[in-house]
Amino acid sequence: MTYSGAVKVGGPADVHELTDLMISKVAVGPMDNNAYLLRCRTTGEQLLIDAANEAGTLLTLIGDDGITAVVTTHRHGDHWQALAEVVAATGARTYAGTYDAEGIPVGTDELVEDGDTIRVGRVELTARRLIGHTPGSIALVYDDPHGHPHVFTGDCLFPGGVGNTWKDPEAFASLLHDVETKLFDRLPDETWVYPGHGKDTTLGDERPHLAEWRERGW
Repeated sequence: MTYSGAVKVGGPADVHELTDLMISKVAVGPMDNNAYLLRCRTTGEQLLIDAANEAGTLLTLIGDDGITAVVTTHRHGDHWQALAEVVAATGARTYAGTYDAEGIPVGTDELVEDGDTIRVGRVELTARRLIGHTPGSIALVYDDPHGHPHVFTGDCLFPGGVGNTWKDPEAFASLLHDVETKLFDRLPDETWVYPGHGKDTTLGDERPHLAEWRERGW
């Protein structure tokens, strides 16, 4: 089956099979959050991005192989409702951005700075701090050596715009700047974007609209 990234709460995961990495996307909870299970195809090691809700759904997705880590993209409560239960069941280490960790009620084992590397098996993810939706949101970039990059953006970039900055001009300017300089300016149009809610997109699909976003202010 071809990966589409279209998932719904209560429905099955959609699996994106890359050469070195399998990405399983599932929607959970009342706010239709996306959670992503990454599996190194060489070692079988697994990592979860955002234990957002429905711990039972996530633990079923994880399966008997467990996970070594859970990365929380940012401090907002809809992205960590299942974190305590998932960590208790798996013993996974927790990762979060340095400037958001204090807002997450489950202790963070590894504080993540801009440019830090997080590994899942032999696969490396590079963290990018994006300021504006929260002070310490992080995106995770996988630069696939066999193809185009993939980026997990939390609530900082969606189809049609950047994340919510609640009509705060300074926060919006900061987020748009960081998304432009750390994602659009560094990564090609083919880069696949996996957001914290809803459908996927690519940087190429969104790039023509950057000036429009700046003009409208959200």
